[in-house]
Amino acid sequence: MDYRMQETQPDEEKGQKQAGIVEKIQQLGQTNVPQMEQSNIHVVTIIGQVEGHMQLPPQNKTTKYEHIIPQLVAAEQNQKLEGMLVILNTVGGDVEAGLAIAEMIASMSKPTVTLVLGGGHSIGVPIAVASDYSYIAETATMTIHPVRLTGLVIGVPQTFEYLDKMQERVIKFVTKNSTITEDKFKELMFSKGNLTRDIGTNVVGPDAVKYGMINEVGGLGKAIKKLNELIEENKGSQEGELMQ
Repeated sequence: MDYRMQETQPDEEKGQKQAGIVEKIQQLGQTNVPQMEQSNIHVVTIIGQVEGHMQLPPQNKTTKYEHIIPQLVAAEQNQKLEGMLVILNTVGGDVEAGLAIAEMIASMSKPTVTLVLGGGHSIGVPIAVASDYSYIAETATMTIHPVRLTGLVIGVPQTFEYLDKMQERVIKFVTKNSTITEDKFKELMFSKGNLTRDIGTNVVGPDAVKYGMINEVGGLGKAIKKLNELIEENKGSQEGELMQ
């Protein structure tokens, strides 16, 4: 047997593994942490600006929704994964893309927990409330404001009707997936004077809980603990169904 061949094989495997990680970082901006084969929890990060149908400049830190959606589908189908943690630190972004991510998280059969760190602004709000249980860091903030279009907008009734319908979708999703009332959410959305030269409201962590948008103030430890509790509850309910 050629011992030199034995020595080079581990190096080749190691090189291939490293190349795979580099490719994953280039494509998704992240590796799966923790790795799927090592944990029963899948972690999804929504960082920077949610990029939708329009490509943003390369210097922008973005989360591409066409990368997130396949991850959600894979997590739902993977039998080894029993729960999902979504970590947000986002300024917002494309409304339709953000709602698509939020709707997919809300429709998952496996337990989900979201954690807002730093900020969960704009379209990040529906994503934050889409899970089974949500946490926000004490110093984190959430900006609630009306749906806007940037750049040149043609001033025709159809444009305003489109914005109004998109805004109604956001309001209905947030109020359906949290305990905040529609009246309170609209009050925060259209508040004057809270944001400089604009309308809307910056909500700090404890206030987000007080208004009913987020379930609890907490960090990573609490989020993982709660997700494990939900996983055990889900297992118990599935065993109960099998016994019946």
